[in-house]
Amino acid sequence: MKEYVERSYRLLHRQQDLVFFQIAIKETDLDIGIPRDKFNSGLVEGAKQEIIKIRSQLEQYIAANRIFLHTLEPYQPGPYAPEIARAIAGAAAAAGTGPMSAVAGAVAQHVGLYLAKRCREVIVENGGDIYLRSGKMRKIGVFAGPSPFTNRLALEIQPHRTPLGICTSSGTVGHSLSFGCADAVVIMAPSAILADAVATATGNRVQNEDDLQAAVEFAMSINSVTGALAIKNDKLAAVGAVKLAPM
Repeated sequence: MKEYVERSYRLLHRQQDLVFFQIAIKETDLDIGIPRDKFNSGLVEGAKQEIIKIRSQLEQYIAANRIFLHTLEPYQPGPYAPEIARAIAGAAAAAGTGPMSAVAGAVAQHVGLYLAKRCREVIVENGGDIYLRSGKMRKIGVFAGPSPFTNRLALEIQPHRTPLGICTSSGTVGHSLSFGCADAVVIMAPSAILADAVATATGNRVQNEDDLQAAVEFAMSINSVTGALAIKNDKLAAVGAVKLAPM
């Protein structure tokens, strides 16, 4: 059974030089960081409208294509599907999962791209899935539920690696579907949509500590994934461009 955790984990990606605000619309609950001098009501309203627009496109598509919502297998949308549905389905197919495995990362990236046209620094977090654009080094803390690594370990992200998706899946924390038992799987890729889908697929492969290495190697076998980290209890495995640092 998964543990429900209040969103205190959001403190792990907060940056002192940015101002953070939240937008919640139905199931979408974003924590957004931008430079203080860029913060204004117009920007917040613009981000809100982007969420409404992207959710509306998906909701209308799902209403007519219920399999998109329920299938746990790769799904190919028709040629008239909205771009967001095709992007989600493509990333999920690359990971071998159903399309809903990539929705949170897709929303984070969509809003992040909107803000990135207006701000030099952007962090958009959606249920543990992050779109990051930065001109400076950033530390993103790792939340791994009951693991002793929680609140002690961070990913160090250099600016030349952004824009970057940093997405997390857990079999022990939160409400997202996982068939694994990892305390945390973190995937990095230029696309937050792909990182989200691959995090789910990688997490599904971890039942115990012995599965960690094979799981991250699976993640790195998928084109465009740049780094993978998997944690179970007091053990971890990391491959690719993963630089760990203390919180």
